[in-house]
Amino acid sequence: MELLKRLCETPGIASREDPIRGVIHDELKPLVTDLRVDALGNLIAYRQGQGGPRVMIAAHMDQIGFMARHIDENGFIRLQPVGGFDPRTLVAQRVRVHGQEELTGVLMPATKPTHLLDESERGKALQLDALFVDVGLSGERTKELVPLGTPITFDRTCNDLGDVMVSPAMDDRVSVYIMIEAIRGLGEHNAEVYAVASSQEEVGLRGATVAAFGVEPDIGLALDGTLAVDIPGSTEADRVSKLGDGTAIKIMDSSLICDPRLVAHCRNICDKNDIKYQMEILPRGGTDGGAIQRTRDGVPAITISTPTRYVHTVNEMVHKQDVAATVDLVRRFIETAHEIDLSWK
Repeated sequence: MELLKRLCETPGIASREDPIRGVIHDELKPLVTDLRVDALGNLIAYRQGQGGPRVMIAAHMDQIGFMARHIDENGFIRLQPVGGFDPRTLVAQRVRVHGQEELTGVLMPATKPTHLLDESERGKALQLDALFVDVGLSGERTKELVPLGTPITFDRTCNDLGDVMVSPAMDDRVSVYIMIEAIRGLGEHNAEVYAVASSQEEVGLRGATVAAFGVEPDIGLALDGTLAVDIPGSTEADRVSKLGDGTAIKIMDSSLICDPRLVAHCRNICDKNDIKYQMEILPRGGTDGGAIQRTRDGVPAITISTPTRYVHTVNEMVHKQDVAATVDLVRRFIETAHEIDLSWK
C-alpha cells in the first residue's frame, strides 16, 4: 500500500492542498480522459463512458491542521485551527511548519510544567487557544521564515501494522486511495465518471459544493471515513462501525440522508459479490455527499465509508480488508450505475 502511505504523508490542509493535489493528479492522469482544476482547487478527473448517467465520486483531499496566527517576540507560534480537533490528543506532538523553509516544531500548551502545578491547576480542561508551536528559533528568525497563514501539519509517518494501517490524514486520504484504485480496476462502464479530489471539506464541504454545481451529476457518491467506536470505553450502541467488518454503507449523517435507492443498490452489489459490509448511521459529522445532494435542483447521493479508529488524531487506523472491500464496492457501483432505477414510485 505504498500509494496510501504517500498520500497520507503528503501535506495539504484546507485551502492549501497544492502538494497533495499534485500527487493525485499524477496518479489519475494515465487512468482518465481529462483532468482539470476548478477555481476552489478541486481536482476533477473525467473518464469517458458510453452515454450513461453522470456519476460524481468525491473524496476530499484536505486534512485537518493549523495556520500560523501570531508569532511573539520569542518566536512562539500561536495557532488557528483548520478543521476540528480534540485538544486532549495534541499535547507534546511534533509538527511540520511549511514556511519559507520547512521547520520541525513541538506543539505544547501555554501552562506550567506538571512539576510546578498546584492542586487547583491540575485536571483543568485544555483549550485549543492555549496551544503554541516552538521551532527553537528566535522571534526575528521565526517571523522571517513563517509568514502568517503558514500551514502546519503533524510530523508523523504512515505505518503498516500488519492487518491495519495507521497515520495522520487517513481522513480522507484513504478514500482518495480507494477512488484511484477503483478507477484503476474499472471494467466496461456506461457511466460518465467524474472523480473529484475535493478541497476544503474539513471546513464546511466547500469544494464538493462548487464541484457538484459544475459537474451537474445524475448520481453522487461520496467517499469518507466513519467512526469505528469499537474500543474500550464505548458501548455497543455507540459503535457506528467496527474495524474488520467490511465497508460501511451509510444510511445518514448530519449532512445527508442517503438516497434509499442507492443504499439498496449498494447492498445488492455486496450481497451478489460477497463483499463484506456493515450499515452505518453517524449521529454527528458530515460528508461531501451532503453537498452533492443539495446542488442545483437536487442529486440522488450516498456516502460509502471506511471504518476508522481514532478519527482526527495522529493515529487514524483503518483495516486493510475494509479498504479492499470499499474499493470493490465503488468499482462495481460505477460499472452498474446505469442499472439503477432513479424513478420515484
